[in-house]
Amino acid sequence: MRAQTATAPVRRLPERWRTITAITAVLAMALTALAAVAQSAAAATIDTDAYYVLVNRHSGKAVDVWEHSTADGAEIRQYDVTHGHNQQFRVVDSAGGDVRLINRNSGKALEVWEWSTDNGARLSQYTDHDGANQRWQLVKADTNVGTPDPGGEVPLDGLVGWATQNGGTTGGQGGTTINVDTASELISAMQASGPRVIRVSGTIDLDGMNDVASDKTLIGVGSDATITGGGLDLSGVENVIIRNINFRGWDDDAINIQEGSTNIWVDHNSFTDGYDGAVDIKRESDFITVSWNHVHNHRKSMLLGHSDSHTEDIGHLRVTYHHNFFDGSYSRHPRVRFGNPVHVFNNYYVGNDYGVASTENAGVLVEGNYFDNVQDPTLVGYGSSDDGNLVERNNVYANGSGTPESAGSVAAIPYSYTLDNPNNIPNIVSNGAGTGKI
Repeated sequence: MRAQTATAPVRRLPERWRTITAITAVLAMALTALAAVAQSAAAATIDTDAYYVLVNRHSGKAVDVWEHSTADGAEIRQYDVTHGHNQQFRVVDSAGGDVRLINRNSGKALEVWEWSTDNGARLSQYTDHDGANQRWQLVKADTNVGTPDPGGEVPLDGLVGWATQNGGTTGGQGGTTINVDTASELISAMQASGPRVIRVSGTIDLDGMNDVASDKTLIGVGSDATITGGGLDLSGVENVIIRNINFRGWDDDAINIQEGSTNIWVDHNSFTDGYDGAVDIKRESDFITVSWNHVHNHRKSMLLGHSDSHTEDIGHLRVTYHHNFFDGSYSRHPRVRFGNPVHVFNNYYVGNDYGVASTENAGVLVEGNYFDNVQDPTLVGYGSSDDGNLVERNNVYANGSGTPESAGSVAAIPYSYTLDNPNNIPNIVSNGAGTGKI
């Protein structure tokens, strides 16, 4: 197994290699977990009439036929243990003491794709033909070798910025996983006490603003999980993650973070055609990362700070915005009051009225972004708000973008991060932002 180095990445591997990496790691160790029970299916301790969930020793996640597919060639990944039928496998005797692993949902066998013998080869499911590439030997693991579980907190894949501070952000990690596809199920799950990982499927129509409790992860299944009509209200909570959900046609805000909420991560969502803010953060909220989101066909994107008179925000509103795609959205990318330092890096701006506005003595670092046909890329002061501080560096201003404004200085960024070359941002962000990319 290749060692991995922790460098606080802001880009994920391409989809194909992420899939291969997850497949290789989870199957190599999950199969040895079964081997600890017996060395072959002939052993009395394996019930060939039962179904087993293959759980990886390192990650604690299960081998999962992705999106409950029943198709030949469907992807195999690792996912939180749900005990869904797509995670259950029956052990079937084969020739020479080998076994085959048959998925309960699809009835198909786990196999090495196209009979490959290469390291890192793809695993998939296929119609059971008892081929050698579908036969497995359960070899007892040598627990004295291999990579031990790391100690301490492990940051979630892709998380950088302010949400890594103040103890970090883990959402519902370690809690119950719940699958929801109706409004009542979603509301019940996200308002329950204790950690929860909530997997959202299909289109859910909400009304008004709906509370989300602390220690929750809301994650869309596939690329079409959608919340319409209403929005999510994070008020006075901590440790919440919202990822991979399409928000459409909300009647207030899509996501409202307020009243001292801390350690929030909003990542890889899509926002379109709503009434007010896509992601509004205000009233002493802090330690937040907003990353890899796609905002399009919408006017008011991301407000940071409630009002010019709400001076209680001083010392709070520390937020990172990175790798977001502001795709023809009109304004507030973000519009900042009081927060210092606010970090805006590697975002892609296209056809906006303005990009970033710093007001009311805020401190905003704007770096490594790409502005394409943006009338005012950066503003110092906006409307009736007093001026803020803004440092801009290493940005690209293309295709008629206006002259950026800057003033003053900004407090130091306390976390590590890696900047992408701003000339590559159009390709990186347009291909990586939004739903269906994690």
